[in-house]
Amino acid sequence: MSKLHLIDATYELFRAYFAMPNETAPTGQEVGAIRGLIGSILALLHQNDLTHVAAATDHVIESFRNELFDGYKTSEGVPEDLLSQFPLAEEALAAVGIVVWPMIEFEADDALATAAAKFTREVDQVLILSPDKDLCQCVSDGRVVTYDRRRDKMYDAAAVVEKFGVEPQSIADLLALVGDSADGFPGIPGWGMKSAAAVLRQYKTVEAIPDDASKWSCRVRGAERLAVTLRQRRSEAMLYKRLATLRTDAPLSESLEDLRWRGVDRVAFESLCRRFGFGDLARRPGKWSAGSR
Repeated sequence: MSKLHLIDATYELFRAYFAMPNETAPTGQEVGAIRGLIGSILALLHQNDLTHVAAATDHVIESFRNELFDGYKTSEGVPEDLLSQFPLAEEALAAVGIVVWPMIEFEADDALATAAAKFTREVDQVLILSPDKDLCQCVSDGRVVTYDRRRDKMYDAAAVVEKFGVEPQSIADLLALVGDSADGFPGIPGWGMKSAAAVLRQYKTVEAIPDDASKWSCRVRGAERLAVTLRQRRSEAMLYKRLATLRTDAPLSESLEDLRWRGVDRVAFESLCRRFGFGDLARRPGKWSAGSR
């Protein structure tokens, strides 16, 4: 069974940064998050069912969405010693034999969504390794799932419905109504998860929700008030939906065969471990690439 594992490397690096103690390389560079990232990814690469793999990073936090909405997330407030490790993370991922997509105009999530759409018919299953709710919109008919490695929880379509109350294709609409604090847009006042999910179960999209609550075919507490607010702020809701909707046209040139994992590049990996002071990690890879010495 062929599987494509898609790694949300931005999430992995953030998680490692806050989970690992500080560590300084011989050069003085902070590399604690890099150690955590490498350890986590090497554990993934030891899985017997891993055949194809790629990772995406936010090479810069800002993206085209910042031009659409002033309040969208930026790098402000992100620790400088974390931001400085993003280029090192991309280098480390390449050293362990993983194709890396460093996003600048787009976001890492857009790259993962693009890859899932591009390769879904070429493999038995695409696993997007991230707990990010945005990525649940990519889930499709058992062929594309998200997987939270830390909680060992897989989200197929049924699990998305169980968690959020809506089908995967309505996730962006749900976020448009309730907002997403992580991404910096507020949603529509008064709309909460319960009310938004109830209405979207019936109408699927923001566009299809009638302006007049008397025409709603679902019962929701405070429906008249919610309908009035949405009618007055529908243009805002559509903007938020655009922000929440992942793009599937990120510039990815690789073929599926390019994503086949062939092992760790021994020369590059051992050099990286020496430079960062990770002597113990140099012995961790379970498979070296054929060209490694």
